[in-house]
Amino acid sequence: MAVNLLKKRTLTLAAMLLLVGQAQATELLNSSYDVSRELFAALNPPFEQQWAKDNGGDKLTIKQSHAGSSKQALAILQGLKADVVTYNQVTDVQILHDKGKLIPADWQSRLPNNSSPFYSTMGFLVRKGNPKNIHDWNDLVRSDVKLIFPNPKTSGNARYTYLAAWGAADKADGGDKTKTEQFMTQFLKKRRSV
Repeated sequence: MAVNLLKKRTLTLAAMLLLVGQAQATELLNSSYDVSRELFAALNPPFEQQWAKDNGGDKLTIKQSHAGSSKQALAILQGLKADVVTYNQVTDVQILHDKGKLIPADWQSRLPNNSSPFYSTMGFLVRKGNPKNIHDWNDLVRSDVKLIFPNPKTSGNARYTYLAAWGAADKADGGDKTKTEQFMTQFLKKRRSV
């Protein structure tokens, strides 16, 4: 009887080891831009859990690599082995095809929304209590207001600031190109470097 119990336990353990052996462990590296760090830190764990549930217990671990979007693209071209890229500029994804042939030429048309799974919105950061009463884009070009944002020539987020300002001015001016350009000239003159 003790031998039978030992055989049953051995068979049970062997079966468990076979099941464990069948579950696959996968590790992915997401190369992304700085601002997305907290977003993916929050999204990755529930995604990993859902993956295991949907894939027979297979374990998925998503590692993160964050820096400026262009720096991340350059790191991949120099050998960083990323499985997923989530950048904030089309040019940083496109260079992975143009310079490295690491992605297909049609990458942008392969998925909905030009392969952009999410987008950013623009917000204004003002001093506590909003003492200058800033509520809209036109408030940003007043003489008593100072603007601080990076150079749009070198920063993806600054480019978004520029494009958001342009879009707001264009909408406010009813598509009048001259008025929009005048607003943008004032807007950019107000900018202080960071």
